[in-house]
Amino acid sequence: MIITLQDGSEVPVFKQIRNQIVMGISDGRLAPGEKLPTVRALAEEIGINSMTVNKAYQLLKQEGYIITDRRNGVRVKENFEQTKGLTTESEQELARLISEAKVKGMTRDDFIGIVDKYFGKGRGKV
Repeated sequence: MIITLQDGSEVPVFKQIRNQIVMGISDGRLAPGEKLPTVRALAEEIGINSMTVNKAYQLLKQEGYIITDRRNGVRVKENFEQTKGLTTESEQELARLISEAKVKGMTRDDFIGIVDKYFGKGRGKV
């Protein structure tokens, strides 16, 4: 599994890890039931403290993206609850992105084009 961290980003490292794993699940790079690296292995691979990876995994577990088991390790969840909505935090993040796009002069059609580019990928494809 390849995680790329952005140095100097305002997004905390644990959140960057979380976001990339969710994106990997969405676009099919991470399959349902696929085993993820151990906390220690991923921390060594990307050169960060294992507590940071642990925090990302705990968040992913809490949000229902992964399951942890002492015998089988960490795996991508097989089935996801279909809520057909966003969390309040995600909706606020989307509102921030739309506002930023508008301020920078992006049209609605340009923004929708970007949404279509990502929404059409992987598991979320309609």
